[in-house]
Amino acid sequence: MSKIVIIGGCGHVGLPFGVVLAGLEGFEVACLDVDQSKVDQVNSGVMPFLEVGIEPLLKEALLRKKFRATTDVIEVGTADIVITVIGTPVDRYQAPLLQDLNEHADATINRMKDGAMLILRSTLYPGTSKMVYDRIQRLNHKVHLAVCPERIAEGKALEELTTLPQIVGAFDDESMDKASQFFMRITKSVIQVTPLEAEIGKLLVNAWRYLNFAVSNQMYMMCTKSGVDFYRMYDAFKKDYPRMSSLPTAGFAAGPCLLKDTLQLCAFSNNQFFFGNSAVLVNESLPNFVLEQLADIDLANKRVAILGTAFKPESDDIRDSLAYKVRKLMCIYAKEVFCTDPYVDDPRLVPLDTALANADVIILGTPHKVYKDLTFRKEVRVVDVWGFWQLQNPPVFLTAPDSESEPESYALSQEKIR
Repeated sequence: MSKIVIIGGCGHVGLPFGVVLAGLEGFEVACLDVDQSKVDQVNSGVMPFLEVGIEPLLKEALLRKKFRATTDVIEVGTADIVITVIGTPVDRYQAPLLQDLNEHADATINRMKDGAMLILRSTLYPGTSKMVYDRIQRLNHKVHLAVCPERIAEGKALEELTTLPQIVGAFDDESMDKASQFFMRITKSVIQVTPLEAEIGKLLVNAWRYLNFAVSNQMYMMCTKSGVDFYRMYDAFKKDYPRMSSLPTAGFAAGPCLLKDTLQLCAFSNNQFFFGNSAVLVNESLPNFVLEQLADIDLANKRVAILGTAFKPESDDIRDSLAYKVRKLMCIYAKEVFCTDPYVDDPRLVPLDTALANADVIILGTPHKVYKDLTFRKEVRVVDVWGFWQLQNPPVFLTAPDSESEPESYALSQEKIR
C-alpha cells in the first residue's frame, strides 16, 4: 500500500485528485491542509465546494478508511508520494514571490523520507522546479522530483482526471519513470516533457484562454460602441463556418488562474508578452464598459440587481470574480445594489426574487442555467455581455429548398444558433 500525502489537499485541485486516488487499489491518501474547518468538513463526508460527482466517492473512501483530511504535517514524513498543489505565491501585482516558495519547498523536502517522490502539481513560475531540484541536490536528500501540472476545469475533475493525458516532466530518467507509472494508474495517456516545458505550457494553456476571451470582449465593446449588435453578428459569422468555431462569446474573464497565469508569463518575458498585457487591459475594462453602457440613464436614482457572483457558471467559486468589480462600481454610482447567486455563500447576497422585484437595472454577472428562462418587466434595463438571453433581433438564415420543394421556394429561419 503506497501512502500519498497531498499538500493543500482540501482545495479545488487537491481534494478531487485525492478522492480519485483513494478509489484506486494500492493507495492510501491523506489530504493535508491548514484550514481546520475544511478538514473537519471533509472528514464528515461533505465537500466544501461544488464538484460534480465527487461527494459520493468521498464518503465511500472515508468508509473504506483509504482517505482522510488532516492538519498534521508529520504525515509528510511517512509518505511514499508527496503531491503539492501550492502554486507560486504572488504579490498584489501578481509578481512571483519565489522566496516564499523556497521556504515551502525546504520545509517539505526536509520532512520527506529517502526514496519518496515529490510531485509539483500546481501552476509554477518558469524555472521554479529547477530551483527545487537544485535545493534537493544541495541538501543531499534522496528525493525524486517530478513536475505534473493539473489541467482540469472546476466542476469536471472526476471526468477529466481520468480521461485527459497527464503531463509529466522530470530531471532524471528514474524520476520520469516513477512519475509516469504513477499517472498511468489514473489515465491511459502520459506525455513526457522537460520540467521547463511543463511549467511554461501550463501557463500558456491559461493565457491562451484568457487571450481568446479578450478578442471577443474587445469586439463586443467595439460593436456596441458602433451600434452593432455583437451577438447578431457573432451568430451570423460563426454559423456552419469551421474557422470561427473556437471563438468564445464575450463575458467576464475571471477566476484564480487566467489573469494570474497570463501576468506570470508577462513577468517571465520581462514584460515583452505584449498580447498578454493587452488582454489584461481588455478583460479588466469590461466592468467599466458595463458602467458606460448605463451612462444614458440617471443611475443615481436606479436600483441595480447583479445576477450571479461566481466567476463561472454552475460554480460557487468567487475568487477574482469580475462580478464583484461590477458590484463595487455600482455601489458608487447607483442608488442601491442587490446581488444574488444560487450557489455562493455570501451574507451580502439576497434571494433572486428580491433582486428582481427591486431592480430598475439588471446586469448578468454569471450565466447560471437557472437564469436562462427569466422574464423581466418592460421598463427594466438589462445588460447582458454574455449574450445569454434570447436575441431580440436574430439574423435571418435562408435555407435552400430540398428536392421535394418548388425550386423558387426558400425556408426562412430566425432560430438562435447558440
